[in-house]
Amino acid sequence: MRNAPVSEKAPVGVFVGLATLDVIHRIAKPPAVNQKITSTAQFVAAGGPAANAAVTFAALGGAATLVTALGDDPVADLVRADLAAYGVSVVDASAGSSRAVPVSAVSVLESTGDRSVVSLDAVNSDAASPEGLDDLVAGADVVLVDGHHPLIARSAAACASARRTTLVVDAGRWKPVMTDLVVHATDVVCSNDFRVPGTIDSESTAAALVGGGVRTVVTTHGGNPVQWWSEGESGSVPAQPVMVVDTLGAGDVFHGAYAYFSTRLDTGVADRVDRSSRVAALRCSVVGPRAWLSQLPTEFHTEQTRERQR
Repeated sequence: MRNAPVSEKAPVGVFVGLATLDVIHRIAKPPAVNQKITSTAQFVAAGGPAANAAVTFAALGGAATLVTALGDDPVADLVRADLAAYGVSVVDASAGSSRAVPVSAVSVLESTGDRSVVSLDAVNSDAASPEGLDDLVAGADVVLVDGHHPLIARSAAACASARRTTLVVDAGRWKPVMTDLVVHATDVVCSNDFRVPGTIDSESTAAALVGGGVRTVVTTHGGNPVQWWSEGESGSVPAQPVMVVDTLGAGDVFHGAYAYFSTRLDTGVADRVDRSSRVAALRCSVVGPRAWLSQLPTEFHTEQTRERQR
């Protein structure tokens, strides 16, 4: 079984944003201009920030639904099939239509695990909210938005705010829609590159977000300690040391794990960040977009299931 079993008390997560088809090659070195090279391995899988976060949430034992825009296209069928195989339900806001499904060309450098990505995203998507979005959010313990498909993201964020549902904003980079999302956010999880306009570094960005009313701000720094600010307190959590072989989607995995652990009422911010960092570190230590998931049951799920059943 590819995803961890879902108990009757499993947390429910709704993930709103981008789904892509990732075509991934591992390479010994980047090609020169006009050069053709042979990869050492290749993978094809669904990708995108919200999609990868949903897969992680499901693998940890949650019930995950991805709200995205795919449409009726053979590429979309591949994305849906991969997500279904890993326990993610898909609500397609563009069902019955024909649209270009984003395809990502990904290279992962063998010596460092660093990835390079070329993709068509959905920052300027005009996909409208699907019917039943309010009901989905109403039944969720946590909602995550990544800023893609802005019309859907705005609706989901407003609905989560109205129902006082935990709303996690995946802040990988600044997008125009972020202005409308962070005002509703309970938690904003930032990459080190994310900047609120007018700020100069991650600390000033965090200060601006906290000053704007965000309850908890978390900033990841690759292999360096993760910083957090929450309700007047702050701190940092060391990153789990691992042999890094593949960083593709590591930030998305952190966000999905963070969403999962945010549903635990007995988990403080520092512990939530630590657990999420360990999940992301595990992802970085295994080659390929999905093989690492098979190690989650012994690493995390057994512990989480036992604690939920106490």
